[in-house]
Amino acid sequence: MASDSKVNQQLIANTLGLSRATVSRCFTNHPGINPETRAKVFSLASRLGYNHQEKREPAAHQRVAKRLSFGVLICVELPNFKHTDYGNPGQELLNGLSEFARVQDVRLDLHFVRPNVLHLDDPSYDHILSARRRLWDGVVLIYPFPVSVVNELRARYPVVSLVEQYGAQPLDCVDVDHFRGISRLVDELTSLGHRRIGFSTWRYPVEASWALRRYSAFVEKLTAMGLELDPADVINVSHRSPLGVDAAHARALERTRDGVTAWICAADHQAYDLIAYFRKHGLRIPQDVSVAGFDGITRPAGAPLLSTVQVPYRQIGLTGGKRLLDLVMKRFESNQHILLNCELRLGETIAGIGQKSS
Repeated sequence: MASDSKVNQQLIANTLGLSRATVSRCFTNHPGINPETRAKVFSLASRLGYNHQEKREPAAHQRVAKRLSFGVLICVELPNFKHTDYGNPGQELLNGLSEFARVQDVRLDLHFVRPNVLHLDDPSYDHILSARRRLWDGVVLIYPFPVSVVNELRARYPVVSLVEQYGAQPLDCVDVDHFRGISRLVDELTSLGHRRIGFSTWRYPVEASWALRRYSAFVEKLTAMGLELDPADVINVSHRSPLGVDAAHARALERTRDGVTAWICAADHQAYDLIAYFRKHGLRIPQDVSVAGFDGITRPAGAPLLSTVQVPYRQIGLTGGKRLLDLVMKRFESNQHILLNCELRLGETIAGIGQKSS
């Protein structure tokens, strides 16, 4: 991280290949700035530790209306957020949130927090929750947080999560319709003749509630269709026997050789890694086994186009900002869980048993 004395708007501009004027306009919510550009500037500024100092506000009797300020907390280790092999869903969420902020003239104060921090009294939160930033009107959460942190934030601010926070108290959330997405995948696979379908996910530092939701949808769909599910064909859902990535891949290979003809992975990055592992061990995708994901992120170089579910990340960010604005205006309104539609995106990784993809 650059030293505080050297972190300024010119450094941000140089790093992103932008003009100093463009960076300055990002911090003032200038209407001519592209939302994606604004989101990238905010993200880099947070990583560098840059704090934008706004001009002194006029006296109270001179102000027409107070400009709202939303804290945006992203629970992820920075190297993972910047990892772009599979695209960046978090950046897409920020793009939508930035678009909302521009239209509504809301100031965004963005910070990254580590998944292993469990309480707001941890020293790592000191610079975030200092006296100046306690003036936030609300908080947006991106990616799963520890339940303890979610509940402590809710005691201080209106909060909206852009991903389901499993196990937390009632919380406003904007998410994707997991059941619809999984249902579309299962319908497609069964129409191609697949009857033994496995489900695989990874273990993460913070409980991946989105993976559990997708697994729940998977079980519900198979049950409704009268298809049996062998517990041995489910990987990393149970807390009792967590597997690392390599061990999970080996288990999936073993189950495939035992008769599983298709796998649904809880996320696209998991699916791409599983495909690479299968190929390394001599399996052809999709001739020998079909693999599908969920997210719709950018495929890595050299990988086949994944059959997946397209998540509307930008719209989730935009809708999340609107919902938080509603909560600021009506602090104790009933909690809402908003589910956005998602669509099946067919690629090159699923096909009928023993057939090539169409």
